[in-house]
Amino acid sequence: MGRAADLVLVGDVYTVDAARRWAQAVAVCGDRIVAVGTETDVREQVGAAAEVVRGACILPGFQDAHVHPSVAGRNLLNVNLDDLRGDKQAYLDRISAFALEHPDMDWIVGGGWFNVAFTGTEGPRREDLDRAAPGRAIFLLNNDVHAAWVSSRAMEIAGIDASTPDPWDGYLVRDHNGTPTGCLQEGAAYGFLQNVVPGPTRTEWMECLRIAQRELHALGITGWQDAWVEPELLEAYRALDTAGELTGRVVTALWWDRHRGPEQIEDLIEQRDAGDRNRVRSGTVKLMLDGCPESCTAAMLDPYEGDFGVAHGTGIAFVEPEPLKEVLIRLDAAGFQVHQHVLGDRAVRMALDAVQAAREANGPNDARHHVAHLQLPAPQDIVRLRELGVVANVQPFWAQPDPMIDLLTEPRVGERIGRLYPTASIRAAGAVMAFGSDWPVSTPNPWLELEVAVTRATPGGDPDRVLDPDQRIDLQAGIAAFTRGSAYVNHDDDAGSLQEGARADLVVLDRNPFEADPIGETRVAMTIAGGEVVYQAD
Repeated sequence: MGRAADLVLVGDVYTVDAARRWAQAVAVCGDRIVAVGTETDVREQVGAAAEVVRGACILPGFQDAHVHPSVAGRNLLNVNLDDLRGDKQAYLDRISAFALEHPDMDWIVGGGWFNVAFTGTEGPRREDLDRAAPGRAIFLLNNDVHAAWVSSRAMEIAGIDASTPDPWDGYLVRDHNGTPTGCLQEGAAYGFLQNVVPGPTRTEWMECLRIAQRELHALGITGWQDAWVEPELLEAYRALDTAGELTGRVVTALWWDRHRGPEQIEDLIEQRDAGDRNRVRSGTVKLMLDGCPESCTAAMLDPYEGDFGVAHGTGIAFVEPEPLKEVLIRLDAAGFQVHQHVLGDRAVRMALDAVQAAREANGPNDARHHVAHLQLPAPQDIVRLRELGVVANVQPFWAQPDPMIDLLTEPRVGERIGRLYPTASIRAAGAVMAFGSDWPVSTPNPWLELEVAVTRATPGGDPDRVLDPDQRIDLQAGIAAFTRGSAYVNHDDDAGSLQEGARADLVVLDRNPFEADPIGETRVAMTIAGGEVVYQAD
């Protein structure tokens, strides 16, 4: 008989090991899994346990490979519009109520508004914010974090007027007189956020992370890669970990400032070399290569359709191909993993070309570079993922026929819509695939995301209306992407499957998701991270 167990979990145990085996029980001692098998076998190995939990189904803890918990937490503490979806008046009502509740707050910040709320209108207008909260400085990011809606007072503080030029990496939406309307796209929003809006203190970031961590644990998520981490946020993560308050395992993707050059690599090395903590690792750098097709800022190989193409051409590349290759070569040589944001087919090709240049210059390694989003890759580039050892970091919830695609994406990309989110093609090419939510851009709920991956339909919508049914994947592949795949990209080889000796990251479910219809109604009963119960349902 082996060492006595602290906890035995009994139910349908899906191990997600290489053989995709099922078991009936798993035993935990400290932070390790010490036995997996039938209930009888496990009892024989560990004897009596301090606690026995019976659940419908037990899986490895999920890891979110691309998420923004700090931004989500900040929204939840301020003006969060995400749950209001496409209702402009509801946005204004919530903003007005928040302003009345916080009369002394210098800046009203938050986000989560959807572009489709303004379809058929002149778009987000500063005048609407001025009426909702007169005289207040307001800055609200949209749900995909590529645009901002700002008030007249905020524009006044920033010195923005009709004479203000567009930045090279974005633009100010203007009326027919050239006057900015209060909607900032891409670099215009990013620059405003960086230079005008007061950022949270380290203490405030810590509270944002506490709130977000609770949300993630309640969904069975035990680890994640934060895809946008600047120095103050990095210190907040490290402070939480030192205080013993960080119960998830985190990879912090250090932010690459596209307004600077390779000289910043020394700063990134300094941030990394300040040292990993117990649950925080900082060996990743995040590069944004383009925007998104809905604002015609995704970098495309061919122009956008019709008038969109006349106005925006092939979109914006935030880093040019040759400088990008130099950056990848140097980051790769310095031992960094590189996490690249790519939506358009030109951006995808640039990212893969840059990784290829790094491979040729530095030779093979175990960096596990990855490309996130892959909204419209060219078919010939999908096969390069496996060839180059690049992980496909996919956001499965986006692959549904929602109003964003109908009203904003398809009119801009035309027939290329048939290449949207090619999840099954990526899997067929043999690439390693990791799943992430990009929360607060979309839901952090893995079960809703998996439902979309399997059905390519909108949860709760018309099941017969799907986005390219040939790109569906099965639930086994989806769960593997959210566990083994995401643990792989996070260099967390101790997790992702339920095997003896693995770290005890587990989730207990209220049903077997392979028998659930719909999948998205699956709920988490308990989440265990490193052998510690971090969430338990009422």
